[in-house]
Amino acid sequence: MLSLPVKNTEENYEVNPSKIIALGMNYKDHIDENIAKKTVKEEKSVIPDEPILFNKTPNVLIGPEDKIILPSFINKYGFENPRTDYEAELAVIMGKKGKHIAQEEANEYIFGYTCMNDVSQRNLQTGDKSGWFRGKSLDTFGPIGPQIVKSEDIGNPNNLDISARLNGETVQSSNTNQMIFPVSEIVSFVSDNFTLNPGDIIMTGTPSGVGALSAGDTIEIEIENIGALENEVDRESNL
Repeated sequence: MLSLPVKNTEENYEVNPSKIIALGMNYKDHIDENIAKKTVKEEKSVIPDEPILFNKTPNVLIGPEDKIILPSFINKYGFENPRTDYEAELAVIMGKKGKHIAQEEANEYIFGYTCMNDVSQRNLQTGDKSGWFRGKSLDTFGPIGPQIVKSEDIGNPNNLDISARLNGETVQSSNTNQMIFPVSEIVSFVSDNFTLNPGDIIMTGTPSGVGALSAGDTIEIEIENIGALENEVDRESNL
């Protein structure tokens, strides 16, 4: 069981969500970045009218300093440019059960916040006819940590510096005030679609600067008031 410390307490939190709901395209600069890289069609470049949801399965979860594993089965496809990317994200952890949560009451349902890395196998994500599911949900593709900060201690979740460093070099640098949909709106919208249970995780999207991971890399995701989540990358064939 994955356990994370809770800031300003002596308790540990058992990370065991019934579901992980993630947002796509929640930063305008990331939408523009994907258009430039042709990972989304240009007609999708308009700001979305409502949050774009997809799921990650709980098998993705690993903790700080655990290894992100690039799976060996990808080799059988013969992709000309096999690519797995990092994505720095603010994650919301729900504290109590809720359905049709009003935006103004969303904070009452949130236990806390932490960093996540929405690791994504791009060839599968863009090529699977069924959509993003497989490319987002491979084993180890959801590093989380290094700690959980309770909602009353985070400050304003919609105004936190967020960054990623690849091998010590800053590759993503933004602020959650650049999110298209703020946290309260996200929680409310997700709860209209799915009953949210204690421990469920909502990932709020990533800013521009996403890029490829290779075996031997170290990727750090850092968010203001939370800390830095660090993971090394390896190939399954090396284990």
